[in-house]
Amino acid sequence: MSSLGLFVCALAAVAGAVLAPACTGLIQTTKARLQGRRGPSVGQPYRELRKLWGKSTVDPDGSSIIYRTAPAVVAAALGCALVVVGAAIVPGRVPFTSPLGTDFLLLLGLFVLARFALAVSAWDTGSGFGLMAVARDLMIAISGEAVMLLALTLAALPASSTDLRVMADASAGASVWTTPTHWCALLVFAIVTIAELGRQPIDNPDTHLELTMIHEGPLLEYAGRDLAFLQWAASARHVVLISIMVGIFLPHVDTVAVQLVVAALGFAAVLVGLAFVETLLAKMRLLRVPVFLGTSALVALIGLATWFLVPAS
Repeated sequence: MSSLGLFVCALAAVAGAVLAPACTGLIQTTKARLQGRRGPSVGQPYRELRKLWGKSTVDPDGSSIIYRTAPAVVAAALGCALVVVGAAIVPGRVPFTSPLGTDFLLLLGLFVLARFALAVSAWDTGSGFGLMAVARDLMIAISGEAVMLLALTLAALPASSTDLRVMADASAGASVWTTPTHWCALLVFAIVTIAELGRQPIDNPDTHLELTMIHEGPLLEYAGRDLAFLQWAASARHVVLISIMVGIFLPHVDTVAVQLVVAALGFAAVLVGLAFVETLLAKMRLLRVPVFLGTSALVALIGLATWFLVPAS
């Protein structure tokens, strides 16, 4: 990899890591404004992370090294995902190569690793609420990750490759917008993004009610720097998934500078859109989530069928 490519790779990863808390902050601020509240500022997640970083960690009775290393594994997996997804947001004319590769299958593997580490940490502590939340999270993940694979497979059809950079280049221009497959993939990926991020109507990230929480449950036993790692990783997941949506599913232009501006605006628009969805929709019942994701899988299969039956114009 060239020096310029290494610099661009590092810059994309660092920018994503630094801006990750601002993503959740923007969603919270927008939700508050839509609901007529003042709410927290965009910088509130940064203050929370700084406060947690200065506190000591805790070790529940009976926990092992699995509990202690899980936050670092989760944060490292999402950090690697930021490097991989740089291919989806860096314009194609910039010479860029990820040292980890840019295959979306690798990206899904990193997501699975992070979820597995958090799940086994809940089993290690034996916390009742943590185990209940992990069981719910894994139930959703079985459907959600399969649907995400379907959505990215649809996006990979025009490129004939699972490489994110090739997929982004293949989705440039107006021709891809004439295919029903692309619209189906966009809709499905938007739905599965809500599920993966734990946003409403799948889950409410702003509540801490033990009987209803999903993604927050495994975090109950953590404090201090460990909790800071996990909260940052949750914010970094926003950057990864929204970057893919912006880099692959939104319109592309030829000029690098304009493309970066359009990507930034599209990123902000998706965050605001998530706030609108959370304001308009209430949290659905847990047993309806697989039906919701199953419907999106049906849309993905329809998109796959149209790829073979409806020729692109």
